[in-house]
Amino acid sequence: MKVTKILSILVLLTLLSFGQADKRDQIKQLKSARIAAALNLTAAESQKFWPLYLNSEEREYEIRHNKIRPINNKLEEKGGIDALSQKEALTNLILLETAEEEIFNLHKKLINDLKPVIGPKKILKLRKAEDDFNKLLLSKYKGKKD
Repeated sequence: MKVTKILSILVLLTLLSFGQADKRDQIKQLKSARIAAALNLTAAESQKFWPLYLNSEEREYEIRHNKIRPINNKLEEKGGIDALSQKEALTNLILLETAEEEIFNLHKKLINDLKPVIGPKKILKLRKAEDDFNKLLLSKYKGKKD
């Protein structure tokens, strides 16, 4: 009886700790499915496309998580943007611009890497599929929030 309760508690705690990672993974899976459906890749294209795309996505996540999020958190801790001096605001703005430029360069590199793999038309379809997925995600989020 005690063993069952302890195991139940351990399983519950484990599930709770993986909650955030599971949501991110679930969103990634849904996005991948949408992209796969929109692009209709051949087996050869798929074999080359997914490693490039997923690597780029992971790198973008790292930039947003490790560079942009800390800046936003720091702004909140200081009491918001209005609490900053002009010098602090400029420093944070430069850091944000640098991170956003990294993301832009990452997107350019992905496009250049994908051109010989899937061609320009499918790259445009990829952009549309990503935009459509983001709109869908936002509408679902708004629906839950209301």
